[in-house]
Amino acid sequence: MLLFGVIYCLLALLVYVFIGNNHKSAEQYYKVEINHIMSELSTMEEDNIGGNLYDKTDLFNNLDISQYKNIKYIDFLDGAETEKEKVEKFYRGINGMNSAVRPLYVNGSLVKYVRFDYRVDFTNDFLLLGVELVLFIMVFFSFVMMFYLKRHLVAPFHSMQDLAYDLSKGNLHTEVKAEKNQYLGKFLWGINQLKDALYVTRKRELELLKEKKLLLFSLSHDIKTPINTIKLYSKALQEGLYTSKEKQMQAYRQIGEKAENIEKYVGEIVKASGEDLIHIQVEKGEYYLGDLMRKIISVYGEQCSRMHCELMIGDFQDRLYQGDFNRLLEVFENLFENAFKYGDGRRIEISFYEEDYCQLIRVFNTGQSVAQNDFAHLFDSFYRGENTNGRQGSGLGLYICREIMHKSGGEIFANVEEEGMAFTIVLPM
Repeated sequence: MLLFGVIYCLLALLVYVFIGNNHKSAEQYYKVEINHIMSELSTMEEDNIGGNLYDKTDLFNNLDISQYKNIKYIDFLDGAETEKEKVEKFYRGINGMNSAVRPLYVNGSLVKYVRFDYRVDFTNDFLLLGVELVLFIMVFFSFVMMFYLKRHLVAPFHSMQDLAYDLSKGNLHTEVKAEKNQYLGKFLWGINQLKDALYVTRKRELELLKEKKLLLFSLSHDIKTPINTIKLYSKALQEGLYTSKEKQMQAYRQIGEKAENIEKYVGEIVKASGEDLIHIQVEKGEYYLGDLMRKIISVYGEQCSRMHCELMIGDFQDRLYQGDFNRLLEVFENLFENAFKYGDGRRIEISFYEEDYCQLIRVFNTGQSVAQNDFAHLFDSFYRGENTNGRQGSGLGLYICREIMHKSGGEIFANVEEEGMAFTIVLPM
């Protein structure tokens, strides 16, 4: 605030000095005109006709004042005039004009008093006032804007400067005060939604972790029983307690059954350790198949061109479908990434056909097919086949594709073909 006041005072002072100097120069200009007229009058008085001085009328008629900018009227008073009324009227001048009186001497003797009525152009005064007013409005408006920004932007940001730090440290109970202004309202609303989502996610993770621990403890306890049974039968067989063939076979069967139980429990532990690590949400919406294909072409068309990989897209009917556009796009992204990683880079082909009131989209890429042993686990999480050849990956791409399609009411399946791999996406119509 103080800074705006100082800036305004400095600007106003500079404008005042600049325009004031010009104004003073204009005011001084009328004095030059008076001196010029006085010189002319002196010459006229000296060049009198027959030695008689010009009277007032002669002097006025022989003097052209239209050539002067500031002098508007000239009046004369005889130097010997003593009548009070005439003297007062002479010095009173004309209303609305400035006056200047000069004595007129000829050969050292006072002849007349000359009154010059002049008007100085006041344009500079109005200009000065206008500039000062504009400066004041600009500074005042700037002050109002700064005050408004400080109150509605700076102050709210200061009040929540620790919010991001608290959220990064896991303090999800920090209060987010709502702001109704148009700048921060949606931002704070989004932060509040993010905080709530983080809180729900953390709560869900803690609950899931608790459930997994309970499950692991329970399964660990259950494993002890078949292990103890196996140990007992093994010890009995080792010590030769079972002499008959039938008793020995029964012991072997029990050991086999308990080993299968342990294998089952281990499978459940592995499944419990990996499930729900990826939580996929699918939103309901509508999209056109044409929009989906145009998006795919815009994303992967240039990439295929750079890799000299032929991208072929067949004919399709542009229909409206229900589902999550972004999630379905994610499915295609995973399929394309797999094609780039494990294909030979010659051709990627997308074809369309209908079957049993479903839209089928086939994505085929040339290259090496997966082994028969890997095919059964193709859509399992964290599973990577023998054809990875050291390529980086998490083994989650196809698992995510299947989860998305299942939650969207569709399906995805794979086919091993002679020239490569094909994945078929099934969309309900």
